[in-house]
Amino acid sequence: MLAAVFTCAACGLVYELALVALGSYLVGNSVTQASIVLSVMVFAMGVGSLAAKPLQRHPVTAFALVEAALAMTGGLSVLALYAAFAWLDLYVPALVVVAFVVGALIGAEIPLLMTLLQRIRRQDAGSAVADLFAADYVGALVGGLAFPFLLLPVFGHIKGALVVGVVNAVAGIAVVLWLFRRQLGRGVRAGLWAGMAGVLAVLGATYALADGFEVTARQALYRDPIALAERTPYQEIVITRKAAVSGRRDVRLFLNGDLQFSSVDEYRYHESLVHPALAGARGSVLVLGGGDGLALREVLRYRDVREVTLVELDPEMLRLARTYRDLADLNGHAFADPRVRTVEADAFSWLRGASRRYDAVIVDMPDPDDVSTAKLYSVEFYGLVERVLAPGGRMVVQAGSPYFAPRSFWCIEKSIRAAGLATVPYHVDVPSFGDWGFVLAAPGAARPPLALASAAPPLRFLDSDVLRAAAVFGKDLRHRDVDVNTLAHPRLVDYENQEWRDA
Repeated sequence: MLAAVFTCAACGLVYELALVALGSYLVGNSVTQASIVLSVMVFAMGVGSLAAKPLQRHPVTAFALVEAALAMTGGLSVLALYAAFAWLDLYVPALVVVAFVVGALIGAEIPLLMTLLQRIRRQDAGSAVADLFAADYVGALVGGLAFPFLLLPVFGHIKGALVVGVVNAVAGIAVVLWLFRRQLGRGVRAGLWAGMAGVLAVLGATYALADGFEVTARQALYRDPIALAERTPYQEIVITRKAAVSGRRDVRLFLNGDLQFSSVDEYRYHESLVHPALAGARGSVLVLGGGDGLALREVLRYRDVREVTLVELDPEMLRLARTYRDLADLNGHAFADPRVRTVEADAFSWLRGASRRYDAVIVDMPDPDDVSTAKLYSVEFYGLVERVLAPGGRMVVQAGSPYFAPRSFWCIEKSIRAAGLATVPYHVDVPSFGDWGFVLAAPGAARPPLALASAAPPLRFLDSDVLRAAAVFGKDLRHRDVDVNTLAHPRLVDYENQEWRDA
């Protein structure tokens, strides 16, 4: 019986973690997703415990039915939420409903298990509670560790939840049919056997169809045909490919659903990001992020660049940039250049241990829509970058859209200034993104000139006239009434989520 408690507790925690992780992948803002799931589930557990009081008159049958319902609901929860996000645009309401139902069923387990334990061995309430919660908490530990290290890497979100549902059904229903079979009538036993078989059949059939469902649901989220989709421990990588009547292909990279570039106009973004920062000294260049290699391609066009260090968190992104034909062709096989050294690490942690200095630092990070990425736009982060800048060095940061997310843009600019750097904000038009902004910065009080190097290679988009215009912001875009973004107060996440939700 305690083994069943252990297993059911492990399954319950996996359901919670699966809901939190799915929300982080689909909509970002992991803190909000975790808060919604955990608060709703804990509340629902209390409701479920109260609702189970009348069921204690028939604890054996009730426990089996609760476990069957939990296995079905928990096992199908990820798939249902994925469908709600892809086709119905009702993700948050669906999340609240699913979290409440799963939490209520988990809460109903405890009083029923307590009653069943007392039937097996009469003991005082304190000892029974100690045994029950010891098994429950240890099971939660195992489930919590199994989810990121076993279930997610091996099975993925949808199949992992289905596998846990099967385990939940077997542990919950089978233990009743084995331990308490003499307390059940023949008809009840037959009904429970049929119920467990039905639950396993539904979960098994769904498992067999899960790959096709995931492909169909994922495609519904993207306008163009998906050419590649991979989920790594850090993010979901999707590449779409569309061929126009003219023969021009549009290859797009998405990370966790956010567009990173379109091959049609990415040169506008990457020329604007890289070349103003390389107008000064550029013998040694540091690229933080930019694992697709497109910013790296622009850096390597300067023959006097002696070495480039690129720090990227996700090894799979680097592998694809080197070997996936569409990406490798776009970045000009930049990673094969002998001047390039790659580091697979979190940029924040790596900077804390960095000792050498660089003439230019290019910060090309994903948009800060959750706490984990917002730290890469914090005052503390820019302070670390300032520490590795050589005298006369420059830093440039992609800072989002000053039109769609003006408070976010100026929050980034203000955070850079708070780290002790002089800033020059500028923006250009990138059709795939809209109006997109950057911040050029240098240590000290003197603002770095926004210009191109005399030795700049031929560019398709950027020239001196474009840069002069880029430094001018319309009156409606000058939102300076913002707070800085720090590790302790990640205000940028709130700005991002509010502004892009309204965009």
